[in-house]
Amino acid sequence: MILGVSRETQDRLQQFADLFQKWAKTINLVAPSTQEDMWQRHIADSAQIFRLADKVGTWVDLGSGGGFPGVITAILLSEYKDGWVHLVESNQKKAAFLRVALASTGARGTIHAVRIEEAPKLIPQCDFVSARALADLDKLLGYASPWLLNKPSTAFFHKGRDYESELKKAHGSWSFDLVKHQSSIQADSVILEIGNLQRT
Repeated sequence: MILGVSRETQDRLQQFADLFQKWAKTINLVAPSTQEDMWQRHIADSAQIFRLADKVGTWVDLGSGGGFPGVITAILLSEYKDGWVHLVESNQKKAAFLRVALASTGARGTIHAVRIEEAPKLIPQCDFVSARALADLDKLLGYASPWLLNKPSTAFFHKGRDYESELKKAHGSWSFDLVKHQSSIQADSVILEIGNLQRT
C-alpha cells in the first residue's frame, strides 16, 4: 500500500502490480528474487522520488525497464491532472510492457523505445530526470547531461550502499549540488538529488 494517495490511485497501482506480475512470467522485468516484496521493494521505493520533487513538472525516466520509477511517477501524476513522464527504454519487449501499463492505468506518460543517447532529440527539455538500477553515477550523469548541464533541471537517482565510491568517481568529471535523501524503504539505500551540473 502507498499511503497518502487516493483510492483511485491506489487502484491504478494495484492494476499495474497485477499487470507486472503477469508480464514478468515471460519477460525479465526485475530480478526474480525481488518480485515477492514488490510493493515495498519496487512500488513504494519508486514513489519516494515523486515525493521529493518540489513541483509536478515534466520527467525523463532513463532505462525505465519494468516501470520503476517511471510508471509509478506517471500514475502518481494522474492525481494532479498535470505533469508528464517520458520513459526511455530501448528494449522493445520492455517498451511494449510499458505501453500497456500506461494505457491500462491511465498514467500520464509516453514511451520512447530508443537508446538514451537518442532521446534528447525527442525530448529537448524537462524539469526532472530519474533512473533506478541503470548505471553508476558517472555514467548516469553523462546520460542525463543533455537535460541537466547548465540547466535548472534536477535529477533523482536511486543508489545502494556503494554510492560514496560512485560519488568520488563522478567528482572526477563533474561538479554538482548534492542532497542525499535516506531511503525510507531500504536502510542501505539513498536517493541522490543532483542539480547545477557542470563539467570539471
